Amino acid sequence: MAKNLAQLKIGESAIIDSFTDKHMALKLLEMGCTPGEVVQLDHIAPMGDPIAIRVSGYLLSLRKAEASTVLVSLLVANI
Repeated sequence: MAKNLAQLKIGESAIIDSFTDKHMALKLLEMGCTPGEVVQLDHIAPMGDPIAIRVSGYLLSLRKAEASTVLVSLLVANI
């Protein structure tokens, strides 16, 4: 099921599929958010914005508006 990064819940992991904003995509690509990369939502600020994701071995803070430009596919945990 396709979602954007801002729609993930804490602890959920997903794979980056694509971007909806070219200018934001360039910034995110430079920070390691490349298509095929696994990301995990780590924290949400008390007021809901910004969020922190784990990507490429580090923690990245993004505004929800920025995160909503990243389309992802959820990873399903093996049981």
